[in-house]
Amino acid sequence: MKKLPQWKKLGLFLCVLPLLAAPVAGVAQAKPEKSAPTADSLFQTVSALDTKLFDAYNHCDLDTLGAMIADDLEFYHDKTGLSVGKQVFLDAIKNNICGKVHRTLVPGTLEVYPLNGYGAVEIGIHRFTHPGIDDDLGEAKFITIWQNKDGSWKITRAISYDHEPVRK
Repeated sequence: MKKLPQWKKLGLFLCVLPLLAAPVAGVAQAKPEKSAPTADSLFQTVSALDTKLFDAYNHCDLDTLGAMIADDLEFYHDKTGLSVGKQVFLDAIKNNICGKVHRTLVPGTLEVYPLNGYGAVEIGIHRFTHPGIDDDLGEAKFITIWQNKDGSWKITRAISYDHEPVRK
C-alpha cells in the first residue's frame, strides 16, 4: 500500500472533519421542554406525593392509597418478593400494615429525578416503627417510579429493599 504524503493526510482529515461534526440524519436533537417542571418544583411535587402516600399508609386510608397506585403496580420487596396489581398491594397493606407499622422518611435522604415523558423516580430511605414498641426500629432503601399521566401522578413500580434494624 502506497503511503500518503503528510499534506494529503491533512487534506483528507479536513474533508472528513465536517462529516464527523454534522448531526446524524434522522437523530433528533435533545431540546428541553418549555413546560417541563424545574428540578425544584419536581422535587416539591414528588415530596408532597410521598407525604400524602405515607400519611394514607400510616392511617390505613386505603381509598387515598388506591387513588395513588396504578392498576398494574409492580411492587418489589426484598423480604416478600414481587407482588403485582393494585388490589394485591392494598390487601397486603390492610392485612399486614394497618395499625401495626408506621413509616417515616429519613430526613435528608430524598432524591428525585425526572423521567422524560413519563414522570419521576424517587429514591430515599424510610424508617419503620411499630406503635407502642419503642425499641423495634427498622430502615430500608426505596425506589419509586411515579407516572404523570394527564396531570395525575400514580406509582407504577416500587422497590423496597435492604430492610435492616436501625443501628444505634
